[in-house]
Amino acid sequence: MSDNNKQKKELSKEEEIKAQKNQNKNEESQELTIEEKLKETEEKLLRSLAEIENQRRRFEKEVKDAFEFGSYNFAKESLAILDNLHRAKDAIKNDEKLKSNKDLDNFLENINVIEKDLISIFEKNRIKKLDTNNKKFDPNFHQAMSEIEDEQKDPGTILHEIQAGYMLGERLLRPALVSVSKKKGAKEQENKGKKDEK
Repeated sequence: MSDNNKQKKELSKEEEIKAQKNQNKNEESQELTIEEKLKETEEKLLRSLAEIENQRRRFEKEVKDAFEFGSYNFAKESLAILDNLHRAKDAIKNDEKLKSNKDLDNFLENINVIEKDLISIFEKNRIKKLDTNNKKFDPNFHQAMSEIEDEQKDPGTILHEIQAGYMLGERLLRPALVSVSKKKGAKEQENKGKKDEK
């Protein structure tokens, strides 16, 4: 029995050594898992921080846009006041009965003062009139209301401004309504070209 006991002791020592080796392997695999978990947690944290930073930037941009363009609708509606002042001046100047009135010049001068004040307020709030004088037609800023034949101007040149356009900062508030030049007989040439094709 002593041999059996020796064998059992040797087997139990071998099993103990194997068990300890397995335990060491398990601990190593757990350490790797902990390192992997730490790395994964770090990546999640970095993603979360990046997402928070993106949200902060988005929020700042929204606040800036709201501050800059929050008055957009009010500014757009206020342009009607300036338009009506222009129309009133033109109507008064062209009215035959009012032309004979001695106070007409004083009245027109008062309208001009109001108009200048309104334009000054617009400029302080970054509302600027679009310059259309002899400019090329740009559909981003202009709306063509008519085409006029003109051999002296290049096709697409603005000839007449029907209604002024305005910008609010870098944003279009209202496009300018314009008349644009075209070459004489451009439609006739198009129609002739279509007839020749048939």
